[in-house]
Amino acid sequence: MKTLTLLTGCLLCLATLSNAQNQDDVTAIKNTIVKETTAFFGLDRKNWEAHWLNAPYTYWSYSDSTGSSYLEGTPGILSNFDEYFRTAKPSKSKIDRVWIEVRVYGKGAYVRFIQKAWDDIDLDETSEVRVLEKDKNGQWKIVCLQAIAMYDK
Repeated sequence: MKTLTLLTGCLLCLATLSNAQNQDDVTAIKNTIVKETTAFFGLDRKNWEAHWLNAPYTYWSYSDSTGSSYLEGTPGILSNFDEYFRTAKPSKSKIDRVWIEVRVYGKGAYVRFIQKAWDDIDLDETSEVRVLEKDKNGQWKIVCLQAIAMYDK
């Protein structure tokens, strides 16, 4: 009986520890996404770039009523945004997210959310997906960004 009680206690402790670690990852993942977006809208190239994994398989895509585009590999993504960071003005948009799903798979994660960015003139609403991986230092980095503009039906 003592063995069963001890075993049950150990299993509960492991489950609690696992859940706490997963919640820490979920918080870190959401923070990574928020910081990457804040850096992008604020034209902080260094911090924006720091939230992307440097890998040949990174992927960025965006689609709205004017068309769709995608970029592959970290060098392609970074060089494509050179002009944006050089010429754009920082956005004063307010950003809200509705987190739909955050799934952690060991050192990988899948995230889906709705993002609303608005200023005094406009509201942009996008359905977004991020795939993240932990880098060699254990930090969550974005490897895939997909955003699709949403319109009233």
